[in-house]
Amino acid sequence: MAHAPTTKRRSRCLNCGFSAPDGSDEWKRIDVPGLGRMSQCPECTSTNLITGISIN
Repeated sequence: MAHAPTTKRRSRCLNCGFSAPDGSDEWKRIDVPGLGRMSQCPECTSTNLITGISIN
């Protein structure tokens, strides 16, 4: 039985290009009043991220 290739869901910083698995401890987490908890890039501290990128 053939298996479909597994894809890993990743997030990427749109500011510096840093990439890590979704939900990974590599991402910093910050609490922003009025917005809640957000992920933050550990490289450049940006919160401008794209999530759920499929990478084979």
